[in-house]
Amino acid sequence: MSTAPADPADPFGDEWRPGPDGVLHRRGARVLVVAGPPGEERLLLVRGHDVDQPGRSWWFTVGGGIGAGEEPLAAAVREVAEETGLVLDPGQVLGPVFTRTATFDFFSRTCRQDEVLYLARLPQRPEELGGLDDAGWTDVERATVDELRWWRLPELAAVEAAGTEVYPVGLSALVTDLMVTGWDGRVRDLGAAVE
Repeated sequence: MSTAPADPADPFGDEWRPGPDGVLHRRGARVLVVAGPPGEERLLLVRGHDVDQPGRSWWFTVGGGIGAGEEPLAAAVREVAEETGLVLDPGQVLGPVFTRTATFDFFSRTCRQDEVLYLARLPQRPEELGGLDDAGWTDVERATVDELRWWRLPELAAVEAAGTEVYPVGLSALVTDLMVTGWDGRVRDLGAAVE
């Protein structure tokens, strides 16, 4: 979120604008970062919370806002580097594979984000990529991000079934399908969701 202010008390950067209905709106780019050989894939997710609901947390994909004049793919690659320390070659990023609109509360405000989701399929196991790095986090991210974790897809499916909040809903099945059948070049719209 490079355009967000550093002060967590004022978390909304230039990319957030009021929409016609008054709801704060921005465009976002996210990446399904999957590492490991076939059958051993792990998906990198972020767990976070809102400052006004510290007892509730949820898992979500790596990514953030698209800056003014920034291409979505460039924003996706930048966000992965800032949030995880992983530097992706844009040529190894597929998609967008999905689009969606998410409405959620953030810092006591209702926000809407139109997202494009890309796929980065890395052949290395997570431990071969080196450790994850939070050096690029903003103060806002430090105030709201709880952890980064590599998930085995069956394990993620089990916690989803048990009621753990994971966004987009049904993420383990979406990623499993991409791993089994591959990406066919079509962008699938996941629709709108309230989170």
